[in-house]
Parts: sequence; structure tokens; C-alpha cells
Amino acid sequence: MARSLRAPRVAAVLTSALLILTTAACGGGSEDSKGSDDTGEKAGTSGSAFPVTIAHKYGEAKIPSQPKRIVTLGLTDQDAVLALGEVPVGSMDWIGNFKGTVGPWAEDELGDAEPPTVLKDTGTGPQIEKVAALDPDLIISVYGGLTKEQYETLSKFAPVVAQPKKYQDYGVPWQEQATIIGKALGKSDQAAKAVADVEAKFKATARPEFKNATAVMGTPYEGIFVYGSQDPRSRLLTNLGFTLPSGLDKAIGGKFGANISKERTDLLDQDTIVWMVGDVAKDSAKLRKDPSYGDLKVVKEGREVYIHETSDYGHAATFGTVLSLPYVLDRLGPQLAAAVDGKKETPVEQPAS
Repeated sequence: MARSLRAPRVAAVLTSALLILTTAACGGGSEDSKGSDDTGEKAGTSGSAFPVTIAHKYGEAKIPSQPKRIVTLGLTDQDAVLALGEVPVGSMDWIGNFKGTVGPWAEDELGDAEPPTVLKDTGTGPQIEKVAALDPDLIISVYGGLTKEQYETLSKFAPVVAQPKKYQDYGVPWQEQATIIGKALGKSDQAAKAVADVEAKFKATARPEFKNATAVMGTPYEGIFVYGSQDPRSRLLTNLGFTLPSGLDKAIGGKFGANISKERTDLLDQDTIVWMVGDVAKDSAKLRKDPSYGDLKVVKEGREVYIHETSDYGHAATFGTVLSLPYVLDRLGPQLAAAVDGKKETPVEQPAS
């Protein structure tokens, strides 16, 4: 199942003759229930990171030893793997136009290695036969939405770390995504440092005025589409100290995002609004032309922020990962500071690149 830049697609199980393929058994080995935490990880006590067991929406992934052939099916999981010094043999194509699903912000981590094999969503889920052909010893779908049927089929080939149970599909925070994947790869310390470094970047980017400000992020998709609290784009704002509109998740039915009616444009009239748009000039003019939006105080006082969603900046904001977020913060931080500085005359500039 893949989620588009703007709205989700419905996934169903892909049934085929793949069951005749040779399958890899899920990892065995003894385990010790001591040392578990809220990710459900249980590590062996031999001093090694393995064997390790990680709980998820459909049960547990038992990983017996250091994985060498990693396939990522979560839409952005490849970034966490790359940040930890590994290169997936295959990963899911979400946005396209990247080097084997590796965004520009992650190319240094890829280096001279062979880019991952590109895997597609067939409309009924991941290309399961293609995953099997890659002979994985670990399949990761943390920032994902596998169905139970897809999970059970994929588990015939390798241990599968599916999405965490306590979040909605595609709702795991970037910190937990990196932490879970770090444990799966036996690199918890490295993952903790990567998370700490990005959190330090957030702290350095945040301004005192952000803490007392409200913000919301949306896109002009089939009207006005706003992102909820579990979407990485909204977490960009809350991680910087902003508060989302009261009642936002209730208004969009607890989804990652949804369209709102003109009667609910009060959700947009915040201290700042961040728009993901295809064309900054055209989309901003179209939005402002409608009085239900154009007459809002946030518009009249020039507190809008626009991100070109198909630029590297927009793609990085959509990814919202341990690798893409520093790239985003260098650009978004100055825009937000200009939007909420209390001076109507301060322009919110577009980044140079």
C-alpha cells in the first residue's frame, strides 16, 4: 500500500502463485524477555544485539542475526536504514525521480553503493514476487500500511517489521521510526545518536515565538486538504514548538489528513499556515481569490508559508525522516520566523534552492 503525496490509496492483498517460491523461515533463536520497552524489542543477553524481537501491529518480528539483505516497504524507511550505514537491496518508490528511491538529502549516505532496487505499489500492495526475488533476510515496513494478508505472505520470505500498533498506518513519528529500525539492524546506539542530532537541529531552529503560536499545514487538493497530528508534515510544526488547531483531528475524522468544508476554514486562521503547493504563484492566487480563505486574518497579515511540493524541499518535507528533516529545517525555519515575527511588512521568502 502506498500513500500519495496528498491522499491515501486503498490496499488489498495480492494473491498469486508466489506461494510455490522457496521461502525463508522467520528467525529463530532463544530470546530473553528482559529489557523490553515500548517498541516491544526484546534482545538476547549474550552481549550481542541479536537475537531481537520487535512487536508490531500484527505480532512480532524475530530477527536471529545481523541482516544483510534488507528490503524496505515503508515509504520512507530507506532513509533510516541509510542513516545507520546500511543500503537496502530494495525499497518502495513513493515520490519517484530519485536515485533508486534515495532522495538528494540521502545521497551522501548512499555514496558509491548500488542504489536499492525500486519496488512499486501495484494498487493492491507491494510487488511481492519482486520482493521474494531479492532474497531478503529482513523486510521493514515501519512507515507503512501493510494489511494482515500482505504481512502474512511477506513473512514467508523473511522476518517482517510491520507498522507499530499504537499509531495509525503511516503515523509513526520519525524518532520511533529510526529507533525501531536501529534495533532491527542491531544499531540502537547509532540510531539514538542520529535522533539526538536531529532533535538538536530542531532545538536550534526553533524560536521563542514558535512556542506560543498555532499553525496548520495543508494543500489545495480537491479544495482544501489539511494534515492531522499524526502526519509527518504536522509533526514538523509541533516538533518546532507550534500548537495545532484545537479540534483538528476530530474535524478530519482521526485520519492522517482530509478535506475540510468552507465552513471549517476557522481551522486555517492560525498564527501561520504552511501550504504544500504545486505552483506557488498560481496556487496562492487561487486560494486567496476565494473569500472564505482570502478574508482570513492569517492571509491579510501575510503569515502564510508556501512550499513547492515537487521541489527537493517539498519532497524532503513530505518524507519527514531522520535524514530529510535537517534539509527541511534549513529552509522552513527562516520562513516560519518571518511569518510569526509580528511584522506584517516582513516578507516570507521562498528558499533559493
